[in-house]
Amino acid sequence: MTTPTRDFLQFVLDASFKQPECWQLDSGLQAHWLAEGVLEIQPAAPAAASRHVLLSCGVHGNETAPIEVISGILRDIASGKLALKHPLMVIFGNPAAMRAGERYLDYDLNRLFNGAHQRQPDSREAARAALLEQSADAFFAKAQAGAERVHHDLHTAIRGSAFERFAIYPFLHGKPHDRAQLGWLRDGGMDAILLHSKPANTFSYYTSNRHQAHAFTLELGKALPFGQNDLDRFRGIDAALRALLSGNAKPVADFQNGDVPLFEASYDLIKHSEAFRLHLDKNVLNFTLLPDGFVIAEDGDQRYVAQGGQQRILFPNPGVKPGLRAGIVVAPAVLQD
Repeated sequence: MTTPTRDFLQFVLDASFKQPECWQLDSGLQAHWLAEGVLEIQPAAPAAASRHVLLSCGVHGNETAPIEVISGILRDIASGKLALKHPLMVIFGNPAAMRAGERYLDYDLNRLFNGAHQRQPDSREAARAALLEQSADAFFAKAQAGAERVHHDLHTAIRGSAFERFAIYPFLHGKPHDRAQLGWLRDGGMDAILLHSKPANTFSYYTSNRHQAHAFTLELGKALPFGQNDLDRFRGIDAALRALLSGNAKPVADFQNGDVPLFEASYDLIKHSEAFRLHLDKNVLNFTLLPDGFVIAEDGDQRYVAQGGQQRILFPNPGVKPGLRAGIVVAPAVLQD
């Protein structure tokens, strides 16, 4: 069947819509629906340099701006306005939560990858995490040996940030950070980059570790309901993703220390019980500087205390369930030669 001239997002948000196996697009390409909210499009004339690109959004259902950005990219691929030169998979992570306007329904989907879904068998998100792992596995398995694998997982944050747009580079188990990829993030408008210091149960860590993909979580501003986003604020990443897909990207200079602030994760604030107390204003910004000796949080006998005067808070959220991360304490970092 041929797609009507509407964006794919409308169909993802329509729970009654029965996805066909394949759509013939106005551009002449075919869009393959592999599962609910999981879409694959192959280029008619692939670029000589092989690259498989996975774009995910809506892993948290209330983070709508990235969903709208990727929807716009898909719409232009469908019409032929944007030439696709690389195999593309688009994942709308949690359609049920997107429809409800909620971060998640039962459990945070971005804490359920790398097999963590097996520990939450009664959660609706557990089955979804398993499906998304399988979808990524199948997509990247099609890449030839030596082909570049790329995954950008697009998010917005619950709160504002001292650095509005920032990227999280998953833990690499001792491998060097790729300066060309960091340069791409810099040129795509990232105001800061966090180098994670340990494994995580996030989607980007899964594809990075399992498939050696250049995988990143991109935090692009503050979460707002559908229709309330100023998409002009996302022009940088939108243009960078379009260039990545069309093969029109300009050469990227390798990242150098000082290009944008780099941080590394010092430790997580874990909420062990309902006694957890976060001693920060409820509207505190991400990357707020923490004074030396400041008691960040307490949970029974556990106290989290800032040290050195250069640490900052990221993703503070005391409302998470016990056992989950209630924030990350980060500190300045530099790349090693």
